Order: sequence, then C-alpha cells, then structure tokens
Amino acid sequence: QVQLVESGGGLVQAGGSLRLSCAATGTIFRIYAMRWYRQNPGQERELVATITTSGSTNYADSVKGRFTISRDNAKNTVDLQMNSLKPEDTAVYYCNVALRTFARDLDAWGQGTLVTVSS
Repeated sequence: QVQLVESGGGLVQAGGSLRLSCAATGTIFRIYAMRWYRQNPGQERELVATITTSGSTNYADSVKGRFTISRDNAKNTVDLQMNSLKPEDTAVYYCNVALRTFARDLDAWGQGTLVTVSS
C-alpha cells in the first residue's frame, strides 16, 4: 500500500517562508512526475508546481520566482520551498505523485496540509 505523508504547513505572515515536504512510502517500483497542488473551498484545485524524473520544473505564473520544487529520488520525497508568501497563497496544499508499484501505475495524493498567510 502506498501512502503520501505531507508536513510543513502552518501560519506565516506575508513575506515569510514555509517549506512543505511529502514522503512516499510503501512498495514503490518507480516514481514519475511529482507535483504540488493547492485548493481553497469552493474553488478548483490549482496546479502549483511540477518536477519530472529528470528534474525539469514548471510553475504556475502566480508562484514563479517565489516557490521552488525539488525532489530526492533516493528518499522518494518532494519538497516545496515557498518564499515571499502572500495572503493569496493561503490554501490547502496537496502533493501528487505518479508512480508504479509492482502491480500497476498509480496516481497518489497526500492528505493535504493547510498554509495560512496573514496580511
């Protein structure tokens, strides 16, 4: 059974920084792309950042230059470093990992971690 465990959310003032972490555990044969999404109540889930197996990254325009996604393939982890946070970054953040177990391909989701940025 595969699980994604997130950590690092919390309350921060505008202009501050937070680092989110997500660890994939279980019987994993291979991990493909790793992503961070965010969502507010009543809104669609928004793709924030993607990192491929080769380390290529892509970001939503709203976070470019402020957020950095990184991965550790040896530890099956993906992090999101968030700097210069703004109140509009407030959301529940979810990690998403495309992976392969020995039985099948799987699109796994973390439980979500709340980030609150106060003005």
